Amino acid sequence: MNRKELVEQIFAKKSFLCVGLDTDINKLPKCITESEDIQGAEAEMIFRFNKAIIDATAPYCVAYKPNLAFYESRGIDGMIAFENTIKYLH
Repeated sequence: MNRKELVEQIFAKKSFLCVGLDTDINKLPKCITESEDIQGAEAEMIFRFNKAIIDATAPYCVAYKPNLAFYESRGIDGMIAFENTIKYLH
């Protein structure tokens, strides 16, 4: 997103909301961590949580800021979740 697109989003949504996607796997809700189809798959758990946050805030949010350090701390699973989140945002 460039500056012009950001300003357009601010005016269209009448909002300055930027949502940080600082996903801590230790704080994910049980509905995500205990889902039978993804149990133990960290990358999918993180991505599903992020997706739910993005979907819930999209009408109000003009930007998202994933914190790479949270994803790096989870190794390859974290980086896969980060990549999937970025792809979903686009």
